[in-house]
Amino acid sequence: MFRLEKVLQNDDSAYIYFVKFFKSFIILLSYYLFSILEENSIYEILDFHIFISSQYYLFSILLSLLYFVSTILFLQNKSYKFNFISFIKEDLLVIFILKISIFAIFFVSKLNFVVNQNFIYSIIFLTFNLFLAKKLFNLIYNYMVNNDIIHKNILIVGNYKDIIFFLKNKKEKINVFKCCIVNDLSNFKKSTIRSEIKIPVFSQDDDIRSILEYHELGQIWVLENNPNEVDKLISKIIRFSVDILIVNLKTKSNILQENLLYNKFAFRKYEISKFYGPNFLIKIIIDKVFSLIFLIFASPILLLSSIFIFIEDGFPILFTQDRTGWDGRRFKIYKLRTLNKKKFDRTTQVTVDDNRKLKSGTFIRKFSIDEIPQLYNVLVGDMSIVGPRPHMVEHDIKYSKLFMNYLKRHKCSPGLTGWAQVNGLRGSTSDEQMKKRMEYDLWYLKNWNIALDLYIILKTFYVIFKYRGE
Repeated sequence: MFRLEKVLQNDDSAYIYFVKFFKSFIILLSYYLFSILEENSIYEILDFHIFISSQYYLFSILLSLLYFVSTILFLQNKSYKFNFISFIKEDLLVIFILKISIFAIFFVSKLNFVVNQNFIYSIIFLTFNLFLAKKLFNLIYNYMVNNDIIHKNILIVGNYKDIIFFLKNKKEKINVFKCCIVNDLSNFKKSTIRSEIKIPVFSQDDDIRSILEYHELGQIWVLENNPNEVDKLISKIIRFSVDILIVNLKTKSNILQENLLYNKFAFRKYEISKFYGPNFLIKIIIDKVFSLIFLIFASPILLLSSIFIFIEDGFPILFTQDRTGWDGRRFKIYKLRTLNKKKFDRTTQVTVDDNRKLKSGTFIRKFSIDEIPQLYNVLVGDMSIVGPRPHMVEHDIKYSKLFMNYLKRHKCSPGLTGWAQVNGLRGSTSDEQMKKRMEYDLWYLKNWNIALDLYIILKTFYVIFKYRGE
């Protein structure tokens, strides 16, 4: 899984940057083609010297760069727009202003640029290419939504009539309402409500944790009519790992307001994960690149360790176990088996002097070699290189009852290493240690950035050799 649904979980800024980057390239390509075809045949299409010697060379480079930079600096609308009005405002108007600015630069620098009939044709040619690009990126976005490559699994919460009213206004396919919690469910017949709402219906007394995990929910939308009811409900769901949005059904439509659902309902972000958008896309790319590089370099160690395990205790070489990932989604974690298969117990934590450990397993665990197969989990998207370590499901159930904020650790992909691990909190699963781990993990979630990830990766190598795994 590439986690595109998480990149675009809260806004479309990453996709907008992607579109603007390629449109800036299209600007450059359009003027490249026009400069050659203006006075030459199509057979000269690969003659770069024609472009370099033309008046469009410096002009197109400046226009392309300024177009992309202006997008980065002045991006305001973080929802991708499909309509023609957005094309006029975000492309044609911006390019017109940038061209005036470039002409001003040329005038001050005393650079010659001839504005003639051909230049008008170049504007028409560029406009046509940008319009085709707009249509193409509309198709790509629709394809991703229609094929569930990007989507938001949402739990909607509110009174019966409010939920019915809100669902009738649903316009975006990217929003997938998987189920709902009806606050006043006891006032109506469940069969009537379920036949009308047509998605699974629950009450506030149901097991919310199981609902979130089973439906793989990433967001909760709370429909606000009575503030007192909202506060009461939030007190129940705030301990879980999903993003929370408060939707105000009473607010009148204001097209100038940025935070609007379906161009009608104002909303506010109550608690939102930082792991989305362009920065999270960079994190994904780092994960894929680094995990592939680490796997290549670690493959001889992995092969040698596998041979030692086989010689000492036969197959299987790998050990798999269910762990909890982002939004409570279960996945199978991969490790090298370091325990005797006759004494093997999946639910018992390994200790320092554990007599179940293989002789080779002691060395393998000391230098965390058993963790190397988890690079495959990173490649397929179950894990990240940096993030809260995934614990056994039994531990998640136990400690979520002991510590209120424990499940918030699942607001991002679990990691091979994390902020808790590089600060010495490895191995032990005592109540005190787990509480400290949780606190470090929550600090990481609150303060995450790419630089912090790179620091943790570098420090991990130091920690492995200083503390050595149990």
